[in-house]
Amino acid sequence: MALLSRNLGLLQMRNALPSASRFLRHQEALMVSSKFRGNTYTHRSFHFSCKQMSEYEQEKVIIDEINKTLTPEDVDHARKLRNIGISAHIDSGKTTFTERVLYYTGKIKAIHEVRGRDNVGAKMDSMDLEREKGITIQSAATYCSWDKDNENYQFNLIDTPGHIDFTIEVERALRVLDGAVLVVCAVSGVQSQTVTVDNQMRRYNVPRVTFINKMDRMGADPFRAIEQLNLKLKIPAAAVQIPIGSESELKGIVDLINNEAVFSEGSNGEILRKAPIPTDLAQLASEKRKLLIETLADVDDEMAEIFLEEKEPTVEEIKGAIRRATIARKFSPVLMGSALANTGIQPVLDAIVDYLPNPSEVLNTALDIAHEEKKVDLIPSTHQPFVGLAFKLEEGKYGQLTYIRVYQGRLRKGSFITNIQNGKKVKVSRLVRMHSEEMEDVDEVGSGEICATFGIDCASGNTFTDGTVQYSMSSMYVPDSVVSLSISPKGKDSTNFSKALNRFQKEDPTFKVKFDPESKETIISGMGELHLEIYVERMKREYNVECVTGKPQVSYRESILSSADFDYTHKKQSGGAGQFARVMGNLTPVEGDKKANLFETAIVGGAIPEKFLAACNKGFDEACEKGPLIGHKVLNVKMLINDGAIHSVDSNELAFKTATITAFRNAFLKSQPVILEPIMNVSVTSPNEFQGNVISLLNKLQAVIQDTENNHDEFTLKAECPLSSMFGFVTSLRASTQGKGEFSLEFSHYAPTLPNVQKELIAEYKKQQTSKN
Repeated sequence: MALLSRNLGLLQMRNALPSASRFLRHQEALMVSSKFRGNTYTHRSFHFSCKQMSEYEQEKVIIDEINKTLTPEDVDHARKLRNIGISAHIDSGKTTFTERVLYYTGKIKAIHEVRGRDNVGAKMDSMDLEREKGITIQSAATYCSWDKDNENYQFNLIDTPGHIDFTIEVERALRVLDGAVLVVCAVSGVQSQTVTVDNQMRRYNVPRVTFINKMDRMGADPFRAIEQLNLKLKIPAAAVQIPIGSESELKGIVDLINNEAVFSEGSNGEILRKAPIPTDLAQLASEKRKLLIETLADVDDEMAEIFLEEKEPTVEEIKGAIRRATIARKFSPVLMGSALANTGIQPVLDAIVDYLPNPSEVLNTALDIAHEEKKVDLIPSTHQPFVGLAFKLEEGKYGQLTYIRVYQGRLRKGSFITNIQNGKKVKVSRLVRMHSEEMEDVDEVGSGEICATFGIDCASGNTFTDGTVQYSMSSMYVPDSVVSLSISPKGKDSTNFSKALNRFQKEDPTFKVKFDPESKETIISGMGELHLEIYVERMKREYNVECVTGKPQVSYRESILSSADFDYTHKKQSGGAGQFARVMGNLTPVEGDKKANLFETAIVGGAIPEKFLAACNKGFDEACEKGPLIGHKVLNVKMLINDGAIHSVDSNELAFKTATITAFRNAFLKSQPVILEPIMNVSVTSPNEFQGNVISLLNKLQAVIQDTENNHDEFTLKAECPLSSMFGFVTSLRASTQGKGEFSLEFSHYAPTLPNVQKELIAEYKKQQTSKN
């Protein structure tokens, strides 16, 4: 009764004050919907909605102002365009889903499976390696068209890898896309990589619709998956469909918005037959439709008003609320079906049109280099100066293939564009639209589109303009590489070996190459064993270079736990002028979560001139590249120089750089130095009968088990484990689970190694140094 009185009071206040604040309206909606659900009111959902709402509302004001400047042609062009990505945990069915999308949109004439018996493979897995291993290694772009309500919509679609080792492919795809389809397995639900993909979508403000795939598999439970979306991903999500039949009996879906059943018929599910809702599903459909409306009332003002007045919303009102809330990144509509069983794919294409934004509904900003990097809002109009981002590079048949997203203006074949990063002017000799490895020549592409061009020398992440403006797009996030190994060519073909390494470095920012002058070895670093294994295999296939690789090495880091003062004088006399530099200060660990190295000065009275302080900074950077303990990078250290001395003749930049390096090393060794090792998030999925074996195996590897989820036939175990103990884990897991276990690894954080391990690493490093000398 108290809750009902409170709701009536809120309603009276709203009626008395038509201009009631947004806060009050959201408070009403949440309270009333809580009454109908029988739940207690929670602050989490309100604060989450409010935070997201305010962030998007700021963008919306700018977007509305920009759209007022667009011509009718620009508006119509943008309205019928969607740039979308397909993302998910590994083996959730992304590529199988994309294959169906291409078939139903008429882009391909026959469906091929990822690991099909016909040895053709899915269209978007164009590399031989991808077809052999049954995984996506490179993101693949295509375009297709979809007819809805007698209008033709153009899709630029990117199928991304699911494996964490190729996470940079997901990063750069989401960096340039306006929306995404998040594919979730109906059996496994939200998995470790699903959470990672969700974080990437949030990083680039990408709204998503969710497709629950594999509804034909035994143990499929879409409503458990939706519950996990709400709890684990912390985004309000609700079903807009329910399945007709389950597992092998899956026949179609019930459309909750239009209150109708949709059956997939024909040899490949290409025929959609609409019918009344089956009587045995009528009650469930009614309950889920109410839940959908209640969830929308939590996140959309207009639906909250309808809900409070206890009116039945129309189809247009529900769709409008879903679109507004999805674009505002406050909600995700959930569709379901099975890509492999050709069920429920066409409604996802309709949902992409109905709920995901077009290029004019997304705010993109650049930095104006000519005006002190002032932020500039880009206008998706063909009449504006051209601005585009090179987000992906590939070695094609005709040279380097550069993928470009056009944010503003238009790109024409034969025109000249300027690389903002190096100022070089280049001619666009050929312009193509990509369809996996195939291409179609075009004369021009407009604002909001994705294309590719040849003959442009650039790096991934470079911005191009027509030369009239100096705008630069912000770069994408590049995670640190965690695994290294030495590599050398078997024969004497060093030319092709160098070509391959240079090309792979240019294409993939997470693939690093360096030459160790002490061991005289080439070291490659990447995101995991599979990542490096793929590149070694590609060298053999694409460059005919067989390689010998060393044992995988962990990318350790060095840091300190306490502070130490230093006062070091560098003196060196030779025949002429000598070297003199004195530096004083302290070395301390960096506080907080930044985990970056800091160099600061607090010199009073000009004891050390500015030009020498710059040399000290260089010395600090050099010292951090190779720590004193085992020669790995230093992390989380702050060096302060607050005093020193110079000699009128003997002081120079080299002397101060050398003095800083030596002072750093001396102080480092006095500050409780520690070796940090990468700790990985491990997710293992296996049939239930092997649970004891898997737990025993992880305990041997010093893993800390965080969470276990049990389904009726399999379990998922999540743990944190040092990377050093994970090498060869795939073999051990297969042996423990009769080849049925799967796992994924993702870098989590750095943590100090055990004292005995630290001693072993230091002793081994000293031994190596002694043998070299």
